[in-house]
Amino acid sequence: MSRLSTKLVLVSAIFAQFGCSPSAEDNTQREQGLVYCSEGDPSVFNPQLTTIGTTIDATSNQLYNRLVEYNPRLGKLEPALAKSWSISDDGRTYTFALRDDVVFHQTKFFKPSRLFSAIDVAFSFNRIITPTHPYHDVSGGNYPFFNSIDLPNTINRIEVIDPHTVTFHLSSRDSSFLANLATDFAVILSQEYGDYLLSAGQPQLIDIKPVGTGPFILESHYKDNFIRYKSNEHYWNGAPQIKQLVYDITPKSTNRIAKIMTGDCDVSALPQSSELDVIRRNIKLELQVQTGLNVAYWAFNNQAPPFDRLIVRQALAHAINKRAIVKAVYYGSATTAKTVLPPLSWAYHRQLPIYEYNPRKARKMLADAGFPNGFEMTLWAAPAQRIYNPNAVKMAELIQGQLAEIGVKVKIVSYGWGVFMNKLNEYQYDSVLLGWTADNSDPDNFFRPILSCAALMSGNNRVNWCQPQFDQLLNAASGHTNLGKRVDFYRQAQQMLYDEVPLVPIAHALRFQVRDRTVGGISLNPYGGISFAKSHRITKEKF
Repeated sequence: MSRLSTKLVLVSAIFAQFGCSPSAEDNTQREQGLVYCSEGDPSVFNPQLTTIGTTIDATSNQLYNRLVEYNPRLGKLEPALAKSWSISDDGRTYTFALRDDVVFHQTKFFKPSRLFSAIDVAFSFNRIITPTHPYHDVSGGNYPFFNSIDLPNTINRIEVIDPHTVTFHLSSRDSSFLANLATDFAVILSQEYGDYLLSAGQPQLIDIKPVGTGPFILESHYKDNFIRYKSNEHYWNGAPQIKQLVYDITPKSTNRIAKIMTGDCDVSALPQSSELDVIRRNIKLELQVQTGLNVAYWAFNNQAPPFDRLIVRQALAHAINKRAIVKAVYYGSATTAKTVLPPLSWAYHRQLPIYEYNPRKARKMLADAGFPNGFEMTLWAAPAQRIYNPNAVKMAELIQGQLAEIGVKVKIVSYGWGVFMNKLNEYQYDSVLLGWTADNSDPDNFFRPILSCAALMSGNNRVNWCQPQFDQLLNAASGHTNLGKRVDFYRQAQQMLYDEVPLVPIAHALRFQVRDRTVGGISLNPYGGISFAKSHRITKEKF
């Protein structure tokens, strides 16, 4: 079957699920479109409400924009919905000059009557930081990233100066503030759409039927099957060349690889490390590789006995052979971690020691702690492949075998992804394998969202650990603009994590993506997220 034929079969199947047949116009659009094999279904269509990469990939860069964006190639922040910005001398006032030519999506369910303006910026962030905002509690009222960085207390108030000027007044200096506005979570919603839904008595639809300013408009979503977007012909940054974008939800990596090899997909997410050689041998495909700003870690529940004891956590850190684990799970596509910060970070602590693999020492430490015969514990493993960990269950099995050597019996626990995430919030585990992919290059993005006291309150701190001295170091670092002083505070923070062992950093993974060579304009950055705004077809003469 030819590549075009197989693609038409896929899209025809999609139409069949809607109970209708594709028209000649639809066929033309398919030939101008692109199919992305995604590893999962988004939980919602608003990235303010989640930190899950699968949802971010399907929403943030396709449907929305932010005030500023981070350019990973140049390593600096750039204008987006804000044309420019200024910062007061005391670092507490940020004023943004906004674009005046940005339209919100015209959809089947909403037709905007005005352009994007400052009141949309205030609406979007006041929803997050103001408990009395009419949308604050809609869809659960939890904003995990923003709560974990304590944004509600960072922003004192938001002032709309005029339709094209907005000012954020901060409670104190925060050197990471702009970087946080560039994250995939900091998207701008439409207040006019919000008002319309409130008057219709259906505010919850703001997170299900999205209206953004991004390069694509949501057309349809068939849960666990596909998402269909059409291009935004009025996009302020230039309409996409492709007319439609289809997310083909394909959880199994082997199925994604099969689809891209047969031409059913044009781009595929998260290939398994064991599949990389097969991809490299296929001349029609390109394996895109990028050093990732991420970390996979083994988190202890620091409030649950015996993991509330430092000597137990230290013993377990000495009991696992991280190099052997990384070799077996990542097939050479990751480096062993000694701190949560990757070596690429400007605040990386190169002199920090690493917990040596020493089962004899670990066994003695457990005996000193009153466990000469070990104990039983649970180890939760995420069921889904992530950028930072391609196979958490296999990693868990390796840890299980290594801990058995010191008498610790491990029960591996894994649920479906949705159940897994919900149960994490109940803290009913002894330990769990998780990870984090940074959204920008600021070191604060590695510490505060997953290890601060605010992150514990938001439910994003999976080690169940709150250390005020650690928070003080983060606050001291973000309160300075001098890079050398910031580095010093972040190194102290890494030393504290080494001393306290609330978690064991395991690996920093390379990031992979597969594309058909007939598709261009899709870059792979060190952070999470993917954008199809500049994607296009490449003629055979050019590739």
